Amino acid sequence: EAASRAAGIAAAAPGPADPSADDGMTWWYRWLCRIAGVVGGMSCAFAGLWNCITINPLNIAAGVWMMLNAFVLFLCEAPFCCQFIEFANAVATRADKLRPWQKAAFYCGMAVFPVMLSLTLTTLFGNAVAFAAGVLYGLSALGKKGDAISYARIQQQKQMDEEKLTGAMEGQAL
Repeated sequence: EAASRAAGIAAAAPGPADPSADDGMTWWYRWLCRIAGVVGGMSCAFAGLWNCITINPLNIAAGVWMMLNAFVLFLCEAPFCCQFIEFANAVATRADKLRPWQKAAFYCGMAVFPVMLSLTLTTLFGNAVAFAAGVLYGLSALGKKGDAISYARIQQQKQMDEEKLTGAMEGQAL
């Protein structure tokens, strides 16, 4: 019984292979990023479809790229939407192993490309939420803000070091 309990504790404890253990994201921020990715996918899909209804080839290319962005966002952030695609779970598992800064660079890069192809309001607004999802992941890569107590402690240590330094300088000047 003790061995099975120890195995259960070891399985429940986050290890170094668990991506959520070292990225420093809280559960609500992780869900916020996922929801932003799904909403970004929806906006890319609708705006991409709307962008394809034209005769301008650059608009059509940007619209197709936006729909591809939507597919990738759904695949990475909401694999249950792609349950009939065989490789969806494998891609989602691999995407979950990416660090937040990697997701940020990938999502922002995907969102900027259609805007560079065809700078219209449809491409701007359609990719804005997908870009915002990348920005959210990028902000999480920066880490948590320090609390006021540790900041005050650091400031106090700096002040004490400066007082020691000025006291030593005054002693040398005399």
